[in-house]
Amino acid sequence: MAKAYDATMKHLVEAHPADWLAFARMPAAAVMEVIDADVSSVGMAADKVVRVMAPDPYIAHLEFQSGADADMDRRVLFYNVLLRWRHNLPVRSVVILLRPQAQVGLTGRVQDSAAEDAHLDFRFRVIRVWEQPVEAILAGGVGTLPLAPIAATSSADLPAVAQRIIDRLSRETAPGEFADTWTATVILAGLRHSREVVAQLLKGVRTMKESVTYQMIIEEGIEQGIEKGRTAEAKAILLKLATRRFGPPPSDAVIKLDNVSDLRRVEDLIDRTDLVGGWQELLAGTE
Repeated sequence: MAKAYDATMKHLVEAHPADWLAFARMPAAAVMEVIDADVSSVGMAADKVVRVMAPDPYIAHLEFQSGADADMDRRVLFYNVLLRWRHNLPVRSVVILLRPQAQVGLTGRVQDSAAEDAHLDFRFRVIRVWEQPVEAILAGGVGTLPLAPIAATSSADLPAVAQRIIDRLSRETAPGEFADTWTATVILAGLRHSREVVAQLLKGVRTMKESVTYQMIIEEGIEQGIEKGRTAEAKAILLKLATRRFGPPPSDAVIKLDNVSDLRRVEDLIDRTDLVGGWQELLAGTE
């Protein structure tokens, strides 16, 4: 996958699709299904796609962006049209920006009215997480709680925000989900706050439950979060280098790369980039 924080965001949507539709201000339904986001015919994939079986069914298309992309407007249009064609349902696209750098060049609109018989005016919603009220996120669904550190106005607010997240997770989730959501929180906190601030402040957070088990979960979450962030950054470097050498990856290569979670394995693949002749050979043995 091309962007460092895709894996974290996709996992959160898969675990809590209703929370993310609420955050994106799209109607939910009793029946919802996270579906395949791959657009196989062109070797690309949208970030996350949910089929919403409401009285008026539709496809919810969520794109997460942490860096500038001059083609973002056109890419969202591209995904919207292809998803509409593939599923034969209306598609609602929302771009969720994870940091200010990501909004450079983004308008939320593609317009072409050069000819009277070839008019195009496509618009989509853009949500800037750092502009959202942190209180609203903290009161929202568990699945979107990891966005709260991005919305926190300063590093000084981070310990209190982290404490409230932990309080809710300790009440509302099982230990496995607690660890996963806390890890996501640490990863996303690094988008707005320095690694040193995240590591030091979050390690000092006091939980409502003072048990050794919860303390271990928190410590493990911090370590896993930093490690996952480094792995994701290495993946982005690998994708850039390999695309420059072999061209855009086919859809099966994107899936294989998505499944690589070990930092050393990604680093080995980076080293192999100059030694192989294509995507298939590079990712041989990676499932």
